[in-house]
Amino acid sequence: ETVFDINEIAETLPHRYPFALVDRVISYIPGEKAVGVKCVTMNEPHFTGHFPNRPIMPGVLQVEAMAQLAGIICLNLPDAEKGSVFFFAAVDGVKWKKPVTPGDKIYMEVELTNWKAKFGIAKAKGVGYVDGQKCVEIGSM
Repeated sequence: ETVFDINEIAETLPHRYPFALVDRVISYIPGEKAVGVKCVTMNEPHFTGHFPNRPIMPGVLQVEAMAQLAGIICLNLPDAEKGSVFFFAAVDGVKWKKPVTPGDKIYMEVELTNWKAKFGIAKAKGVGYVDGQKCVEIGSM
């Protein structure tokens, strides 16, 4: 089931190709958590150099995808201003467990752990899975 499709995500986030890294949201609890999907395809520009004979999705883009999912949660909060830009300020406790390659679907689970509406500052944590196996884990972002 799709809660937010690619068009609704584009209404929420400012990111566009090639940096729009959430294809759809399939589960959403307002202000708390979301599950999003990133479909990894060979036509993404980073695969030409990372790596030419063994394409692997860069770990920093996996983290960015989960940060964008956190942005979807925050920018849909009642006190968020429509059209706000969401900045990624820090990340701690990142662990990569499995390479992500073209053809994979990353299922990302992100949970908001802190929200300071007055300052527009959020903290979240997340886990990404491919074929039911953990590929990335973020302790705090």
